[in-house]
Amino acid sequence: MIADKEKIVLWFSSKRFLRLSAFICVNLWLILLTSCATKPSEMRSLVPAESLVYLEMNDLAAAIQPIVDSKPFTEAAKKKPDLSVLKGVQMAVAVLGFEATEEKLTDEQSVGSVKPRFVAVVDTHAWNYQANAFAEQKIGAFVTDIYGGEPKLEKSDKGGGKYYAWSAEDGKKAFALVIDSIIYFANDETAIDKCLAVRRGESDSIIKNDKIKPIEPGTLARGYITNDGVNQIAALVGMKLASEASDESEIQTAIAGILPQLIRGTVTDVTWTMTKGDQGIEDKYQVGMPQDVANVFSETMAPIGENFVAKDFVGIPSDVTSATVYNLKDPSLALQSIVQVSTKQADAITKKIAEEIFNSLFEPYGIRSTQAFFANVKGRILSAKYDDSGEHALLIFDQLSSSGLKPMEPRGSSLTSASSNVIPFLSAPDESGFKVLVSEDNEVKAGFSQTQAIFGESASVSRFVQSSNSSNGLSVTAEYFSKSFVGSRSPVLTLGRDRDTIHAIVSALDSDSEANERSKSMFATETRFTKSGMERRTVSDFGLIGQIIAQLADN
Repeated sequence: MIADKEKIVLWFSSKRFLRLSAFICVNLWLILLTSCATKPSEMRSLVPAESLVYLEMNDLAAAIQPIVDSKPFTEAAKKKPDLSVLKGVQMAVAVLGFEATEEKLTDEQSVGSVKPRFVAVVDTHAWNYQANAFAEQKIGAFVTDIYGGEPKLEKSDKGGGKYYAWSAEDGKKAFALVIDSIIYFANDETAIDKCLAVRRGESDSIIKNDKIKPIEPGTLARGYITNDGVNQIAALVGMKLASEASDESEIQTAIAGILPQLIRGTVTDVTWTMTKGDQGIEDKYQVGMPQDVANVFSETMAPIGENFVAKDFVGIPSDVTSATVYNLKDPSLALQSIVQVSTKQADAITKKIAEEIFNSLFEPYGIRSTQAFFANVKGRILSAKYDDSGEHALLIFDQLSSSGLKPMEPRGSSLTSASSNVIPFLSAPDESGFKVLVSEDNEVKAGFSQTQAIFGESASVSRFVQSSNSSNGLSVTAEYFSKSFVGSRSPVLTLGRDRDTIHAIVSALDSDSEANERSKSMFATETRFTKSGMERRTVSDFGLIGQIIAQLADN
């Protein structure tokens, strides 16, 4: 059960980078009024072999069309944008490295940020004068917007093309090079130099990486994170989570050192592809793992029977943002395998700290000893969120043994002596047929009925038990996606609704429209473990490309 935070979208960590990608996709047709008919380029041959992350769209119109054809967009937007002039326009993005910086806010506070060193390569298949006009006018205007002022522009000849360099007063720089119909755009001058070295045959292109095959027919977009990319991203994730976990330098140092080890020990690379399916856009992620790790997870993460059935989501309130069903043969063994596999090469101290970090993930639910607690769990486990941040989250259990827990038999006013697996709970007034217990600070609550046990943030538990029987809730969404996931034997399945993305996408693609407050999109994600690693498939209205476009409006 690798966390959602470890998706491929991690590498889109720079808001400016997100806005640039969406900007090129959405606005390119404003300048490409005619084109010179040229054969499609092999985009892999244009970026360096040392790229850490690679993204490719072989036809921008084809990649964006399913988004504007989706039911939520059609219902919300006044009109569809004309994508015809984007037909055949190719785009590749390569991240060559990451630069961590720290900006001092006060004498005692500072904020860290990460800037990916990237180059975006666009083959417009237009005339050279049109590509130059786009670079100078449109990209120049974009640079002005993100820098918050008029940057200085210098133009020169370089590499057989026209070179543009923008410099802001605070030292930020951006660069573009136009050769024939191709535009190179980067936030680091050396990134373009490396592409020129590839063009001259002085260095290898990413074609050298045999994991990145020629793009297959029907694939609208694809991406790849190399092993070196995983290692660098792991370090960044470690630093980010360390800064959020504690203000104590010793704890921050421990987390920043351990988490990258855990990620590097379980993930080798990540592949992403986007296609158009019967019920929407399909994003597929293949997370590569070392062979011994994949073998262990394929056994310990084994599912119970057929996973996807709509009744699994009956009783989940419709106001829940997303819910995930875990149908694992042995939940305790699954959790134990994650800790053991990720720390197999660590020393005793590191293993102990890693176990504490893992246990801390369940503290918001009032669970202290993860292994001991889940040893009492059988059958389906369900997690639910009322917001995307995860601050209002729940864990719901269908079969929770009273052994070592005894939630229904509190002695006196406290469960402190009943179990060390959970925090001390106090008795509280029953709610909607649920026997309720609450922590001393009233931050965490547990609710028990004859069929369910619910743990989580106090207000969310109350909200759930009061509305769980009011309707079929997410079972309606489950029925909708049953065609796409029929017969699925995945141990993990997530369903959800999204009201924010549709508003952002409509704003970005049709500025004259304002999405109806009732507009929403739906998504479903299944996760499986095989002998080669973890496979994740998401069916949604907008896909990962839609999420990128939404960033344009949000920022």
